[in-house]
Amino acid sequence: MVATERLPGFEQLVGRWSDAQHRSALADGRHAYFIARFESEAIGFAIVRDWASAERVAHIKRVVVSHPGRGHGKALLVQLVQIIFQNTDAHRIWLGVFPENTRARRAYEAVGFQAEGIARGSAFFGGRHRDEVVMSLLRPDWAAGRQLSARETT
Repeated sequence: MVATERLPGFEQLVGRWSDAQHRSALADGRHAYFIARFESEAIGFAIVRDWASAERVAHIKRVVVSHPGRGHGKALLVQLVQIIFQNTDAHRIWLGVFPENTRARRAYEAVGFQAEGIARGSAFFGGRHRDEVVMSLLRPDWAAGRQLSARETT
């Protein structure tokens, strides 16, 4: 996971944790990690914070794929959202994306996430505070999208 976070070109787009931070998150009960595989190769991962929280809100903390532009990120997101809504009582999934990360934002929108606004200075990243676009997907919107997709394929 750490190696994927540190791929060239990701330094301005994806958060980075040390090994110790990942180990701590894995042990704290608030985070859930998901590894994406294509055939036998690990191609990315996602971190969800507040898994099964009492507030019924899950936060996708990080989504990273090793080969952007191949559809792996969107495929990971589709599966991740399905896993969250099918295995928790979450009503809302939210995430933050840097405004200039248009590729990620398009993938989030394609899965059904909607922009809610700008969280000014919410991410301390690369030694400075940066803005994030806050995006969310509500369970009723996800369910309606699934029903629409099912009708389109029949």
